[in-house]
Amino acid sequence: EVLLPRAVSEILALVPQFFVIEDNNRVVACVAIEVFSTELGEVRSLAVDPSYKRQNLGKLLLQKIEVYARQLGLTKMMALTYVEGFFHKYGYQTVEMTSLPEKVWRVCVKCPKFHNCDEIPVLKIL
Repeated sequence: EVLLPRAVSEILALVPQFFVIEDNNRVVACVAIEVFSTELGEVRSLAVDPSYKRQNLGKLLLQKIEVYARQLGLTKMMALTYVEGFFHKYGYQTVEMTSLPEKVWRVCVKCPKFHNCDEIPVLKIL
């Protein structure tokens, strides 16, 4: 749907944490993980090409990133989203941003939308 703009340097730094689905050598869906602590990770940049919607690629990638998070020993995954209903279907609950201080003080505080954030924080206990 809608992703926040990212600097090329930020995307390149996250490349090792990306999972992608390809079709004919073209990326059609992606997701990344960012680890904040020994407990908390974030679902980042979950996106599916509009022509591949309704094929459960978002669900597949979310499940893959959660398996990977568990392998890392994480116990919680969060996301900031405009599509909270998608995450609710897979066990995430809407929370207050103040319940995610690792995210707020490491990333959000640098965002131009910090004082007027319109994204919805969701959290899942793994």
